[in-house]
Order: sequence, then structure tokens, then C-alpha cells
Amino acid sequence: MKYNDYRAIYDNLRRPKDIYDLSEKLGLDEELLDVLYTQRTVRETTKIFYRVKNQGHRLIKEWKGGQSLLNIAKKWRFSPILTGLFIFQEMGHSKKEFWKYVRDPEKIDNVRLRKEIIQITNADFVYSPWASEKQYQRGVWGEDLLQEWLDEQDINYRTEKDLRGEFPKTPDCLFDKPMELNGWEIHWIESKATFGDNIEIKKNIKRQLAPYVSLFGRGLVVYWFGFLDDFQGPEDIIITDDRILKWKFCTKS
Repeated sequence: MKYNDYRAIYDNLRRPKDIYDLSEKLGLDEELLDVLYTQRTVRETTKIFYRVKNQGHRLIKEWKGGQSLLNIAKKWRFSPILTGLFIFQEMGHSKKEFWKYVRDPEKIDNVRLRKEIIQITNADFVYSPWASEKQYQRGVWGEDLLQEWLDEQDINYRTEKDLRGEFPKTPDCLFDKPMELNGWEIHWIESKATFGDNIEIKKNIKRQLAPYVSLFGRGLVVYWFGFLDDFQGPEDIIITDDRILKWKFCTKS
């Protein structure tokens, strides 16, 4: 995707409703827009997390004054679930208690609190249990898609699960022997069910991909929801998207 197109989409994903509005207006896949909305929300939440958390005394004052958890979250432009967590902690409850009630609100005796916990859970498209599960399943989908593609080609590889404990960091698929793809020698592949913008790719390179290169040699990362066309990464890390499904490996000679 070209940067200007990406930016026009990214900058207009401010609320969950924008996912559906932009999909209808621009004819874009809702799943892609959901991915971009999630990435943007996580980044913005991280920036102001402690600023909001440190105002816990004000949050609970607003709640005791009659404002709902959801309205307080909207006022602070912050995650509904995390807003609820901060207020819950100000009441003297633990994080563990909060998540127990989020997962099973019927256990909450306070009628108002029960109703509002359900509201913030339904409203949070990123930090609620249902949203976290959706993101997890998206990751599983990407890994399964990658492994099916490799299995169709009878390529021998070990998964992250197979390699657990052998190395400090492990890719999703490590080949038993180097493979060749479009003239590249490839030792491993990583699946990413995200969009590869500059922030995402740089983060992945630092935390995972560069260490894989140091351990195993050149590899490839698949961003299933696309990436920025003009990103210039290290030579030993090949970046691609779902176009990889049209390619075939051959054994390195």
C-alpha cells in the first residue's frame, strides 16, 4: 500500500464505528480496517496510559458523581475496559478481581456496576476479552495459512512449538534446510496477522526479526494484511504479504 493511501485510512480510524463507515465508503475489507484500528488504538493508549492511570482519584470521583464508566472513557478518550480497571482499583479491588467480573459480570452484586461492566466490555474493540480473543484467533489463522502453504509444497520445517526451549527466540517456521524463493535464500518465515507500517515493522525487526537473522540467517516475514510499499528494511529480512501464496519454494542448490 502506498503511504498516502495508508495515512488517509489510518487517520480516519478514530472510533469503532469508523471501521464500518470506511468499509462502506471506500469498499475496503472490514478485517483490514479492524487491524489498522487496533494498531492505532494500542499506540494511542500506550502514550497516555500512565497519564490517565495517575488520575484515578478523578475518575472515581466522576463515577461516584453519577457518570457511567463508558461516558468517563469517552470523555478521557481512553479504552473503556482500562478506564473501568483504573476505577475498580481505586475502589480497592485487585486487577484479578476486575478481570474475573469482566468475564462473568453476573457475579457482580452491585446492579449499576454490573450493567456498566457489560457496557464497557461490549464497547471495547481492543482490550475486552472478546476483542483479545479475536486478535488471538487472527494470529492463529495467519500461522495456519502459512503452514498449509508450506505443507502443500512438502517442505520440512519446525514450528515455534517444536523449537521451544532450544533457542532464545524462535520464528513461526524454521526450515530443516535452506530454501530458495524468487532468488532469495530463506531459512525461516514469520507470520504477522497485522499491517506492516513503519512503526510495526521496526518494532518487529527489533524484538524478533533481527534476532532471528543473528541465530538462523536470512528469513522472510509475511504481513497478511499488507505493508507499506516504500519501507526499506534490512537486506536479510524479506518483507511480503499474501502474494506469497502464489509463489513456490525450491530447494537451495
